[in-house]
Amino acid sequence: MLADRRRFSFSFDGRKATLKRVHRASESYELSVDGVAQSVVSLTDARLLSWPYVQHIARAIDAAAAPGAPVFAVHLGAGAMALPRYVAVTRAGSPQLVVEFERELCEAVLAALPLPEAADIAVAYGDARALAETGSGLEREWRGAEVTVVDLWDAATIRAHVASLEFYRLVAGRSAPEGLVAVNLLDGHPFEYARAQAATLREVFADVAVVTDFDPDDAEGPLGNVVVLASGGAVAVAAHPELFGDEKPFVLHGAALDAWIGDARVLTDADGVDSPDIDDPRWA
Repeated sequence: MLADRRRFSFSFDGRKATLKRVHRASESYELSVDGVAQSVVSLTDARLLSWPYVQHIARAIDAAAAPGAPVFAVHLGAGAMALPRYVAVTRAGSPQLVVEFERELCEAVLAALPLPEAADIAVAYGDARALAETGSGLEREWRGAEVTVVDLWDAATIRAHVASLEFYRLVAGRSAPEGLVAVNLLDGHPFEYARAQAATLREVFADVAVVTDFDPDDAEGPLGNVVVLASGGAVAVAAHPELFGDEKPFVLHGAALDAWIGDARVLTDADGVDSPDIDDPRWA
């Protein structure tokens, strides 16, 4: 448990992680690794999602199935498990699978911030790519996922082997035919990485949409989260942007997305790249 219910620090694999209470009334805690914020969760109400990109993915999940209906959700990387907790509360009875690479970190977080007793969440440890390829060593069979959240950050970096054409084909193969896939990226103008990721996902899925909180055409825009939504059917929330609420993000879909992707190349295992370096001077 958190020693003083305000702050808890521990080390793993040569790194330092911190859990810090950021809001007393909602008992909300922020997880950081090496000073990079990874996740925020509320112990009193899992529906309270602090970060916009997490809210956008939650709205996409809300639109993916009838309200309250259970879904089989897979989370590749989950931080302090804000979205698994959200699904457990909003869609009671949902079977979920979380894949985490850092076992020591995950177990320490769950010891400090336990999951709700009623949550049906199985946790498997290992590299998401390897587990997608083999399906072995999983606590729950990964097949027919109706929702898949890809949030695979190594501190502040997304590695190329979990962001390639071959990887996304593996994810699609383990998804339901019309399942939703939500990928959390980091990029800024001119969005070379994010546009290439969208192009890559478009090679695999029938429908793709991009969601950001900043104008993708603004050359002075900041580095920030870019969510790519994909489906073998239709990305339901893209057709109903009102579901994002009053402060609507920028949503690129259809012809607008095609124009934004332009001639961005599809990323394969042979020529894929890691996500942009947040310390690059161009983001200053």
